[in-house]
Amino acid sequence: MLLSGCGLQPAAAYVPAVGAGSISPIDGVNKAKLTVTSKNFTEQLILGKIAVLAAKAAGFDVTDLTNVPGSVPARELLTEGQADVAWEYTGTAWLTYLGMPRGIPDKTAQWQAVHDADLKNGITWGDPAPLNNTYAIAIRSEAAEKLGVSSISDIARLPVEDRTFCVESEFNSRPDGFNPMLEHYGLKRGTADGVPDDNVGVYDTGAVYSATDSGDCNFGEVFTTDGRIDALGLTILKDDGKFFPAYNVAPVFFTKTLQEYPQLAAVFAQVTPELTDETMRGLNFKVDVQGQEPADVAFTWMEDKGFITDPK
Repeated sequence: MLLSGCGLQPAAAYVPAVGAGSISPIDGVNKAKLTVTSKNFTEQLILGKIAVLAAKAAGFDVTDLTNVPGSVPARELLTEGQADVAWEYTGTAWLTYLGMPRGIPDKTAQWQAVHDADLKNGITWGDPAPLNNTYAIAIRSEAAEKLGVSSISDIARLPVEDRTFCVESEFNSRPDGFNPMLEHYGLKRGTADGVPDDNVGVYDTGAVYSATDSGDCNFGEVFTTDGRIDALGLTILKDDGKFFPAYNVAPVFFTKTLQEYPQLAAVFAQVTPELTDETMRGLNFKVDVQGQEPADVAFTWMEDKGFITDPK
């Protein structure tokens, strides 16, 4: 796909040379050009490099247009046909791109809804991964054991003084955020018998993790695939009341490209089932905490899974 007029250039970061594994050259591809895009945060950079490596192993001449600043610009590359494949989150597409007022907690129903709605936009969704990068409530593992909590609904039976929360400013004010979550689970913000305002600490982006770990609160708002969850020994509480929308990741294709190379769907279908929350937390940890390159992290994981080989 051509990049003229989009104001973006191929990503400068390198991608290691790749050999075929369980993903091998597709008959008839013969180095056909394929453009991969991604957003510019850690998880998307890793997923973007996974897509680049998979496409290279499948025999495509890949333009690496990962690391695009912002969700909407990355989306526009696909809808305008200037990119051919990306990884996208069902909830992001449903709420942000398609403008729906409320997400769907059931992952299958959410995927089907966004799949059907996006066909008219020239976008075809592949099957979703188990990976669901949504909001969650986490607790220090030792505190979870002490308080006897494993689900968000358990919080309501705790003494009021134990219902302490650390949240980011955005989650604190979102119409689908903290206050609605409390009400969904039978608790009311700002009441003596619910969650008093003094029990809630509002933090800058990212500071919730360390605040929760240090005991500033019992319960912190997190993202399910953040590498700091495992690094700090936090435990995610089960969303047993199904409040949070589904944000499962899936490969999305420019429909015309998929029609020309339908085998491309099968290439990504090999990778998708292996992308779980736990797997992604580990990969994110390697980049965010250990400082490894996203391309190296993606390559090692794909090689370990047998999808690709090192040609050296």
